[in-house]
Amino acid sequence: MSRQRFTALLIAAVLAISGALYLSAKRNAQRETQDVALLPGLAGELNTVTSLSVRRGSAAPTVTVHEKGGRWMVAERGDYPADVSKLRKLLQALSDAKLVEQKTSDQTRFAIIGVEDPGLPGAAGTELGITAQDGKHAVIIGKPIGEGNFARRSGENTSYSVEPAISFETDPRYWIEPKLTDISAANIQSVAIKPAGGAEYTVHRDKTAGDKDAAASFALDGVPPGRKAADSASLAPSSSAFGALTADDVTPAGDVDFSKATVATVTMLDGNVITLTGATVGDKHWIQLQASKDAALNTLTAGRAVEVPSYRFDAIFRPLEQLLVPKAPPPGAKGAASSGAADSNPASSAVPMPKKKLPPAPAS
Repeated sequence: MSRQRFTALLIAAVLAISGALYLSAKRNAQRETQDVALLPGLAGELNTVTSLSVRRGSAAPTVTVHEKGGRWMVAERGDYPADVSKLRKLLQALSDAKLVEQKTSDQTRFAIIGVEDPGLPGAAGTELGITAQDGKHAVIIGKPIGEGNFARRSGENTSYSVEPAISFETDPRYWIEPKLTDISAANIQSVAIKPAGGAEYTVHRDKTAGDKDAAASFALDGVPPGRKAADSASLAPSSSAFGALTADDVTPAGDVDFSKATVATVTMLDGNVITLTGATVGDKHWIQLQASKDAALNTLTAGRAVEVPSYRFDAIFRPLEQLLVPKAPPPGAKGAASSGAADSNPASSAVPMPKKKLPPAPAS
């Protein structure tokens, strides 16, 4: 056997052995990660969790949901109550997440899969930190892959693909408890509106209606001279205005300019009076709430302004014009329109069209 052939065979053997060792190591690594929890120990500590933090693109958390006095609060919203269902869902997802495959340990490639340092500006990865009785758990959740995500445990260099997928929000507004109050339209006695500018009015149950119709009949006080109120069905408070009212966001009341606010005073059949003060700032619609017989609502909203959807805001603070019969068109408007139409049509002109003369008959 020639020396060159022997060298070639030797190189081929070395490559084959190296490939076999690589595949064996890869299979062993896959076996080692298969069905291993992303955060070992968290499943047994779910009932001892006291806080959850979300951090992306900054040194400090962008969201902190923590337990205080037996209730869960959002720190970045002045300890406003948190949506516990979202917290439970995320904690359960983190507890259920399993390693699927080991990925890169090269720090220069972390940004590609979104597991770089979450404190870096513009970082794609998000660090989720959990404080429980056994200590702290932290993991960086990266970009989606397949039915899961890339992930890297904080403080470690090895990254993984994990399943199932872990989804969450990084804006504190999405973590607040959205429920505010549920005012049944059937229990409303009256709604008085005092706009910042314009005429005040009150919609109330019509006491002049018969006993059979009194529960469903409404009348309008404050009808301008020469105008008529709309029918009772149009005047009646809508369930879409006051029922199941929810918050999109919350902020200290001092952060919103209520100097030109519209006030809605809702009086219930049980005597409870709910005052809603509304103001629009840019494209956001804010309200303040106060009740005469609802201590829980007052505690929830005291010193706070709550952002509500624009369609709910408009339904609560209806302008008076919406409750009136539309104005009739000015006299002559129809005739003027007809006249204008005639003038634009040459065929309707008062000037007669000249008759076309026929040629003389030929001589016989």
